[in-house]
Amino acid sequence: MAELLKGAPVAAALSEKMAADVAALKEQGVTPTLAILRVGQRDDDLSYERGAMKRCEKVGVAVKNVVLPADVDSDTFFATLEDLNEDDSVHGILMFRPLPRQLDGEKARKLLSPAKDVDGCTDGSLAGVFTNTALGFPPCTARAAMEILKYYGVELKGKRVAVIGRSLVIGRPVAMMLMHANATVTICHTRTVDVPSITKEADIIIAASGQMESVGAEYLREGQTVIDVGIGWNEAKQKLCGDVEFEEAEPIVAAITPVPGGVGSVTTAVLCKHVVEAAQRSLA
Repeated sequence: MAELLKGAPVAAALSEKMAADVAALKEQGVTPTLAILRVGQRDDDLSYERGAMKRCEKVGVAVKNVVLPADVDSDTFFATLEDLNEDDSVHGILMFRPLPRQLDGEKARKLLSPAKDVDGCTDGSLAGVFTNTALGFPPCTARAAMEILKYYGVELKGKRVAVIGRSLVIGRPVAMMLMHANATVTICHTRTVDVPSITKEADIIIAASGQMESVGAEYLREGQTVIDVGIGWNEAKQKLCGDVEFEEAEPIVAAITPVPGGVGSVTTAVLCKHVVEAAQRSLA
């Protein structure tokens, strides 16, 4: 049976370190503050917001909720975003996307200050990921995957990693972060020929295609570590499932993240960590 790489202890360890960092910042007169910019009342946004607020409360990060109506006009929205960019008391901004149709999402992404982009969606943040510099922050999900590997002592140097998926939210950023850790990375995508032949050669697999239970036994071999980033509702099984067919993978591989309870449970801790790091940078 595979070792389960559960996210809860990873999040707890991150939170413990953050609480100490927050205390040190407050001694210097700085309270790390996250602004949550939400337009409308989407259920998924509200669920993530509740989780983020709960995590922030645990470690002492302040939260400023900025809620605009779903039919907000463009001038009001962009003025609000500009105000948050310029507010020195706000260290991080979480801007929920996608935005309603009447708002230019690409303009919003470009307007958001990379220094406060704690969810890693701006070009500046992504440039920082690619150059391995402290410009903005990596996407939270990508860093959550890396934090899990680090916590469980999974060696990356010289290892072969197959990343399934090439999105800017997880696939490409996590590939860059893995290469910075001296892993050898192959990105697989919808046009890749014979993906199983590639993943079977890998020591580590990051499954992030968004295709539920698409990675089965034919993709795997003994001894591998599998990080399953996907999550979706399986109507037939009446439960949440990842991109990996867990029942097939668990008897084969050495270690695997569960879904739920794996990568997703670390993302809000990473979000808070980015806010704390942004506050620390503001003092530099």
